[in-house]
Amino acid sequence: MSAADQATAPHIRLPLPDRPPVRPRAASRLRALDGLRLMAALMVCMYHFTGKNGEVATSWDQSPGVMFPTLSQLSTYGSLGVQFFFVISGFVICMSSWGRSLGDFFRSRISRLYPAYWVAIVMVTGAAVLLPVVVHPVRPDELLVNLTMMQQPLGVPRVLGVCWTLWVELKFYVLFALFVIWKGVTYKRVVTFCILWTLAGAFARVADNPLTDELVMRDHAPFFIGGLALYLIHRFGSDLLLWGIVGMSFLLGQRYSVMALWHPGEQGDFHRNPLVIQAIVFCAFAAVAVVALGWTSWANWRWLTVAGALTYPFYLIHEHLGWFFIRVLHRGLGLGSYPTLALSVLGLLGLAYLMHRFVEKPFGPKLKRALPAVPLR
Repeated sequence: MSAADQATAPHIRLPLPDRPPVRPRAASRLRALDGLRLMAALMVCMYHFTGKNGEVATSWDQSPGVMFPTLSQLSTYGSLGVQFFFVISGFVICMSSWGRSLGDFFRSRISRLYPAYWVAIVMVTGAAVLLPVVVHPVRPDELLVNLTMMQQPLGVPRVLGVCWTLWVELKFYVLFALFVIWKGVTYKRVVTFCILWTLAGAFARVADNPLTDELVMRDHAPFFIGGLALYLIHRFGSDLLLWGIVGMSFLLGQRYSVMALWHPGEQGDFHRNPLVIQAIVFCAFAAVAVVALGWTSWANWRWLTVAGALTYPFYLIHEHLGWFFIRVLHRGLGLGSYPTLALSVLGLLGLAYLMHRFVEKPFGPKLKRALPAVPLR
């Protein structure tokens, strides 16, 4: 084709273009994503307070399934809030890394994750020392390892019960950084990464090797991949390839969730229905898809931004500190079960606000400025 013909020919969009036309989008619609994040955190919180046994039963002095016979049957599905988080994380990381260097990406992630995390470690450790009947404090050497966020692969006892999900997130950041951000984030690179990561997860299941599973994250990968594809839909518009990636991610993700959370036969005070598990996983993908398509642009309330800001510190501290709150309020002060539950959640949200206001806002930017601005590419 001659140069003149090329100039007059209509634009044809290739399946994997480097830079597809960007669809204008309103930033306000993403406030709904902040609301989803807090909702996911509250789901996990209710699971830890009323949807399981273990240490929380010690704080309540009996099984939550007995104390909350109806609520507990709903709360036991709250652990699926983690799947919500992973889909949202795929969306947000793809969005926030666009146009950034590898160095900028890691500076942003470190300054975002560590200040509140370090304070949460100190707070939970202090509570464990004051009231060891709820949670036993770890040894000093174990505490110091926990400050690195590397305790999970090293087999060190965790100060924060929820920090296993942070290790999963860190691995996602590293994979996405090495295979996408290193060369610059583009539509084509993100799609290629999604397809290859999906295939790698399937091959890892065949290999059934612990190291391969740890690196590829075969069980958690579909949720991140679905979030990545949904952000591309948000940025560039729908196409069959992207929706195919989202659909494949849901099909694989619901299988993992059922296998991990459903146990046939007698299940004691808590019972999960596999169909409900599948429905909640579908809702995780569907909720982020609604945001990606711009259908939530009307949800432009400022309080949603505050809700999103509270999510991370609340998620960090809610489990173990919540058990302390429950023991003190319910067994120490004799409050009823529902007032104790409500005051515990509200108190933790208040602490989360203080952490955001006096830790994350002042020290996050300072840490980011202190880190070397090395381009790394």
